Amino acid sequence: MDTTYIVTSRFWTSHGRDPMTSRERVRATLTFSKPDRPPRDLWSLPYISLYRKSELDALIARFPVDFGRPEMSPGSDDLDLVKLMHPGTYCDEWGSVWHVGEPGVIGEVKEPVLNDWSDLRSFQPPWECLRSRNWDHVNRTCDASPLFMLSGTCARPFERLQFLRGTENFYMDLAYDTAEVRVLIGLVRDYYREEVLAWSRTNVDAVFLMDDWGSNTSLLISPATWREVFKPIYREYCEIIRKAGKFVFFHSDGNIEAIYPDLIEIGVDALNSQLFCMNIEKLGEHHRGKITFWGEIDRQQVLPYGTPESVRAAVHRVRKALDSGKGGVIAQCEWGKDNSAENIAAVFDAWEHGGV
Repeated sequence: MDTTYIVTSRFWTSHGRDPMTSRERVRATLTFSKPDRPPRDLWSLPYISLYRKSELDALIARFPVDFGRPEMSPGSDDLDLVKLMHPGTYCDEWGSVWHVGEPGVIGEVKEPVLNDWSDLRSFQPPWECLRSRNWDHVNRTCDASPLFMLSGTCARPFERLQFLRGTENFYMDLAYDTAEVRVLIGLVRDYYREEVLAWSRTNVDAVFLMDDWGSNTSLLISPATWREVFKPIYREYCEIIRKAGKFVFFHSDGNIEAIYPDLIEIGVDALNSQLFCMNIEKLGEHHRGKITFWGEIDRQQVLPYGTPESVRAAVHRVRKALDSGKGGVIAQCEWGKDNSAENIAAVFDAWEHGGV
């Protein structure tokens, strides 16, 4: 059980009162209502779950997380961990073939189902994956948990389009703005709209959207094209989610500074992004108090190659720039294959005891 969090600087002290539940804590964070401590969220890549589970269990026992996912019935289109245990190939529910080259490391689509546009005429999204789900089971799981519950799958239109066409093909499609790509974008948009609607009717606390939009230095496409083609899609999803009384959580890798204001505008409540690819201080100057920064700590340099001391310094930098003093920050990081348990523990230790 979490102990009361007494803050050395910005977060309020809850000394003398019972600590919040995880659900209360995350809601207070999202609404800037002074949580008793920053919520914890740990993302462990498949390799950790499969091959270093004892380390994972020990760390979660020391630093219990505040987020959960409901148990899924048949129909999830998430990658199956069993398929990631051994190198090989497998076909996803949409018909594209993935190649896994290393145990526990998510592979890549090498054989996109729509490599040739002639196949578009007979193509349909896997509607049965959505319509076969037992949503009652999802609701029971949510109701039984004290954690803040995120949807068990995520809408990811940009990435799905790349999985269907191949990344190089899809970038060319966007550049030429062909009739075929407009049709395909519409199909994918409609599929994920139905998924967002379905999740918004369940008892989850938030619905999760994701697409990796940035390189290390900039957006992968022009901001103008993003705003024309994809912003209206995300806006519609956010409107559905918020109308249902849920929070919107969004993840995107890379440098996405250019679209931070857009994501705030359309109603994203919490944004997980690679802060260390961007100017963290500038993000804080312009956006602190307007959105919850859902992590993270540098997983390209600091977590795999740094020391616990450099990890703590990274957490200190994030808190100094982004902590509003009322909420708006989540203690989150990703545990990858090359990260030591000591460095991951240092993240959460610094969030709990480091102060700013």
